[in-house]
Amino acid sequence: MLITSFAISLNVPDVEASAAWVQKHLGFTVAMSADGFSSLHHEQSGTNVIYLRTGLETFKPASAAGRADGLLVVFTVNDIDSDYDRLSADGVEVVTPIETEPWGERFFQMADPNGVIYQLVQWVEPTDPQYAQVTH
Repeated sequence: MLITSFAISLNVPDVEASAAWVQKHLGFTVAMSADGFSSLHHEQSGTNVIYLRTGLETFKPASAAGRADGLLVVFTVNDIDSDYDRLSADGVEVVTPIETEPWGERFFQMADPNGVIYQLVQWVEPTDPQYAQVTH
């Protein structure tokens, strides 16, 4: 199979709020938008995020339109400390401050206006020798 692109589609009550949030804070641009729908693209990474208003009739069955509890939208970055400082200064709701796991995952989490949790990650040297062979 040849996968040519990737997108994540998220059901949210306020499409415009989440779309504006990823544009302002994460650098996405609108590729296409309509009532209850917004598709955004990040030029540098090629990542696509789609927001659909919860309750749209396009969901079959309708139960598929529910919120995905526990979902994290994760992006890998190259300078997490400056991103954390910038986003904190912008007033972003940080739900988990910067942490570093023993296997070398340095991350923080933030929430958009709809409560979608985004995690930024930068991979660093593991602090625990058992993870020395971990590749990213």
